[in-house]
Amino acid sequence: MIYLKGIRLNELPEETSYLADLPVVKNLIQSGGIEFSKPVTFIAGENGSGKSTLLEAISIALGFNPEGGSRDFLFSTKDSHSELYRLITTIRAAHPKDGFFLRAESFYNTASYLDETSSLKRYGNVSFHKQSHGEGFLSLIENRFLGNGIYLMDEPESALSPSRQMSLLVDIDNLVKSNSQLIIATHSPILMSYPDSEVIYLTPDRIEKVNYKETENYKITKQFINNPEQMLKYLLED
Repeated sequence: MIYLKGIRLNELPEETSYLADLPVVKNLIQSGGIEFSKPVTFIAGENGSGKSTLLEAISIALGFNPEGGSRDFLFSTKDSHSELYRLITTIRAAHPKDGFFLRAESFYNTASYLDETSSLKRYGNVSFHKQSHGEGFLSLIENRFLGNGIYLMDEPESALSPSRQMSLLVDIDNLVKSNSQLIIATHSPILMSYPDSEVIYLTPDRIEKVNYKETENYKITKQFINNPEQMLKYLLED
């Protein structure tokens, strides 16, 4: 199911704004926008490429809390989000019944908000502060992501072991089969392997759709696993 068909840049940032110097914004200006054609889209790229900034802007433009949560999450610990969401227009194909923005870096804040508001019934009835980071991530997804919705996740692999990332692949598949759309910013070659997904790759020069095996994430991981001794020798020799 596709709820969000794409985004368009409808306004240029001011020349004095820091946004004008971000590669992802410059490339959005060049491309005009991004289209989402699959139920699962991964946004990949090197650190600093703008993955989280882009996903954050999309999430806020869709009405989600900048620090994570559903549309009814009304908390803020620090306004650190960019103004990019003001410059984009979302192109919607349908209205989802459910949705959530899961953000790794502010998951602690989300967990604290749920504890303070006693809203744990929909989340497995166990405080996320009483679970490991990874257990909390999967518990939230498996208990709160109800299907028929749009779900955005920012680097979920940061809390997950490789085997738990494979568990997340199963959860993603279940959500797709329940008429959901997912947009995920990630470094994980494991997650990007999900069948019939699309990978939007951010570079300093462009925004392009690629096969996941063409990403640096996949190539470097494969190179290291295939010959760690050679890679370590290259990295650590004086």
